[in-house]
Amino acid sequence: MSVVGSELHRAVEKLGASDALGPLGEKLAGAIKSIVGPGTAKDSLSGTWLGHQLHPLLTDIPIGSFTSATILDLIGGEQSGHAADVLIAVGILAALPTAASGAADFSDTYGSEQRVGVVHAASNVIGIALYAASLGARARGRRGSGKLLALAGMGVMTVGGYLGGYLSYSRGVGVNNAFFEHGPEDWSAVMSDAELTVGKPARVEVEGASVLLYRTSSRIFAIGARCSHAGGPLDEGQFDDARCTVECPWHQSVFELADGSVVHGPATTPQAPYDVRVIDGRIEVRRTAPVPA
Repeated sequence: MSVVGSELHRAVEKLGASDALGPLGEKLAGAIKSIVGPGTAKDSLSGTWLGHQLHPLLTDIPIGSFTSATILDLIGGEQSGHAADVLIAVGILAALPTAASGAADFSDTYGSEQRVGVVHAASNVIGIALYAASLGARARGRRGSGKLLALAGMGVMTVGGYLGGYLSYSRGVGVNNAFFEHGPEDWSAVMSDAELTVGKPARVEVEGASVLLYRTSSRIFAIGARCSHAGGPLDEGQFDDARCTVECPWHQSVFELADGSVVHGPATTPQAPYDVRVIDGRIEVRRTAPVPA
């Protein structure tokens, strides 16, 4: 990492340790959860239906629109004024669902990530407000002021973008927390069959992967034990034998025990599924091979 990169990283780490931001982040996250609780709305905003987080995908539209408008302001000449205005309007409209999806993700953070998330959100809100003021100034014929406001908005949103990158790439917010757990490709014995009782989950470690074993009256299920959303321990979650599901104790993501698929978010990535068999009184597992396309 360069000297500049190291200094920026340390500065953001200090931001994440700020006691002043803690209560604000907790209140904001709590307010969002009271509005968007578990269910269809939460699943939609989190990107459960998409297979990965929705927020990063939506950011492309306002970022692209605002950046293009600012470039036209700087080098496009007088004939590009209308195009710049339209781009700013598009960016503002696109920012609404982008902010909503980001808020849904933010509500599941805590600690330093939550504190940095507060500043990330504030930077983007201020940036959007500056672009809205820019659009208003342009409508009143004050194009010079409008261009300056847009340039200021771009500067503030660049700070927000950096913080968003820090949260994703340095802190792992929104990434698959079980990506590096590959599990055994060949059958591996993990525990005695007699030790796994009906209705009582077990967590075993095999070839660097954590595996959840759960026995019902009819079969044994095995999926990844580390929740893909934020690493929560599924073996400590709530099990529904009738539906054959498990609910993560941290953020209430729900997964199918049969194949690890996501029933409800905020998780977007399925849990790793495992084949199970009992040989000579020992439970054996192996990573389920993907179905050929």
